[in-house]
Amino acid sequence: LLNHSRLVVTQNVDRLHQKAGTHGVTDLHGRADEVVCMSCGYRCPRDAVHERCAQLNPGFEQYTAETAPDGDADLDVDFSDFRPADCPECGGILKPDVVFFGDFVPKERVYSALDTLKHSDGLLVIGSSLMVYSAVTPGSGISPSPR
Repeated sequence: LLNHSRLVVTQNVDRLHQKAGTHGVTDLHGRADEVVCMSCGYRCPRDAVHERCAQLNPGFEQYTAETAPDGDADLDVDFSDFRPADCPECGGILKPDVVFFGDFVPKERVYSALDTLKHSDGLLVIGSSLMVYSAVTPGSGISPSPR
């Protein structure tokens, strides 16, 4: 694929394509390393929110747990006094910049991928069943090659 790929569209949120040196990546389902405000759209690195939470909740950083591959961790701790970091711009709620189940992929990401695909000679799908709706959309209108 060297010198033939103009765009890699991934549903992964872990940035492994970029870490491997791939250029022209569209993170269809967002990025787990960034946070977005649900009210005003402010964006920042997730680490900055972790630092702010540590400032707001002294002592909570002592609680650690093994993180599962999906990012979950089980802690046997009372979180009733925990103060989450809010948006520094508007005070809104911050969330990881990923598409959660039931959410929609932002239109501009889909349209950007479709525009590139429209001007391409072909599409190679690797590691996807194309059963998730957002994965089906970029492939619509493409005739499959004989296998």
